[in-house]
Amino acid sequence: MVQEKTAASPAAAPGESPHRRAALLSHPVSGRAAAAVAGGLLLFLSFPPLGLWFLAPFGVALAVLASYGLRARRAVWPGLLTGLVFLLPALHWASPIGTDAWLGLTAIESLFYAAWAAGSALVSRLPLWPLWSAALWVAMEKARGSFPFGGFPWVRLAFSQGDSVFTPYAAVGGAPLVGFAVALCGGLLALAALRLWASRAGRDPGADPGPGGRRGRAPLALALAGALAVPAAAFAVPRHGDEGRTVRIGVVQGNVPGRGMNPLGNEPAVVLGNHTRMLHEMARAVREGRMPKPDLVVLPENSTDIDPYRSEFARRQIDDAVKDVGVPVLVGAVVGIGEDGRATRSIVWDPVTGPGAYYDKQKLVPFGEYTPLKELMFALFERAALVGKQSVPGTRDGDLRVGPVTVGAINCYEVAYDGVVGDTARTGATPLVVQTNNATYALTNLPPQQLAMSQLRAVEHNRAVLTSAITGISALVKPDGEVVWRTGELVPAMDVLTVPVRTGQTIATRAGALPEWILILMGTGAMAAVAARRIRNLAHSAGGRDEQQVGDA
Repeated sequence: MVQEKTAASPAAAPGESPHRRAALLSHPVSGRAAAAVAGGLLLFLSFPPLGLWFLAPFGVALAVLASYGLRARRAVWPGLLTGLVFLLPALHWASPIGTDAWLGLTAIESLFYAAWAAGSALVSRLPLWPLWSAALWVAMEKARGSFPFGGFPWVRLAFSQGDSVFTPYAAVGGAPLVGFAVALCGGLLALAALRLWASRAGRDPGADPGPGGRRGRAPLALALAGALAVPAAAFAVPRHGDEGRTVRIGVVQGNVPGRGMNPLGNEPAVVLGNHTRMLHEMARAVREGRMPKPDLVVLPENSTDIDPYRSEFARRQIDDAVKDVGVPVLVGAVVGIGEDGRATRSIVWDPVTGPGAYYDKQKLVPFGEYTPLKELMFALFERAALVGKQSVPGTRDGDLRVGPVTVGAINCYEVAYDGVVGDTARTGATPLVVQTNNATYALTNLPPQQLAMSQLRAVEHNRAVLTSAITGISALVKPDGEVVWRTGELVPAMDVLTVPVRTGQTIATRAGALPEWILILMGTGAMAAVAARRIRNLAHSAGGRDEQQVGDA
């Protein structure tokens, strides 16, 4: 069997014998490739729609094993392989835009996993290395969610844990702490596997299996105990109790006539008509006693395909429907800004005074709502022109008074961003309302992935989360993360839901990004420690050579 060779073996970590380190480095390339592929596959299976969340730590463990013991630069390829195997199916929902867009997005995002693997291999030379490797995972996801073009924080490790034993950590440190806990559990499983492999590899006819065997079992047991303790400790996270207050919210999912890249269809006002018609139907159901009267109603993002500020027809259609239902309605619209701009807007539409306060989406979808490097992209890709007018990001949080409550308005893509959701929750807004348009990606794995994000956000901020989606999945998530109501996809749907109103803030809400930055500093500090040790070793080696030369002279 072909063995992987290195120019020089790195120094053994404290407490690890040189011969064991050498044995670990003798893993064949095929074995590392198999571990990387299996790790990526398990990570994919842990995410919705399959949602086998308990596989995520094992996926991380295999990704760690694939690069363990390698020099940093040689650990890049198994990390890249893990990222590709994971993200190709996990981001397949991007394929309706084009196969090239799907593959290009996957390739770019996989580079971050390659960087993590290099860092993980580097810190594996330190004591307590599973801790530092997990912290670097958080740093990697922070970088991935920030660069390029504002980042792409989709399919973060925490978003596989919408309803799992790890979920309670969200109330303490948000999505970063959940991801850290899963990665730490995976690192400890990898450590246990390495201990088991090393102890078995050492049992040859010439070895003394007695004391050495007993010493080998103790570290193995400690690693396994740690891997079990990490999820078990989540049960100690304090939970907020019910406050006894509720609000009745109507939700409408009007559906669209088109599919793929033309979901709103070619006929104007069809989407507007779908949603105003269902508002009238809700009003009729309330009058007939088939539905309770809502305190407010939420329509999805793009619930009107005509700008109601610039079209008297659209304004009249919405106003008539809102007057019929008789309560404030949160309307999702794309509205014009100046001559060449637009905004994705949540408008509070009052049955008496009409359109009033609004929230403009802050985190915009690159190549969907605006075009980065516009001139270059227009020259290279004809599809770039499909974006049309360039969206303008909003500048304020989404706290909007709608009827008896101040809701926290979040628009679609924004639910993946810790800062947007956290800033909105810190205003005191409750419940959180996610208006979304996933019509281009209907029946792919995107809508269930987004619902899992809402589940995590509910626990993170002790808020009910109501999702109103134009084609589904619309849903109600309780503050404990339980989905108590949901729709199918590509069907019209409506209901009036009793939504709990919570005002208590979690540690995560109050702390904001602080836990994430602490974890990032832990990981980068560990890498700095390895670099400092290497510099000291080089200086010591150089000093030894100088003394040898003096002695020879």
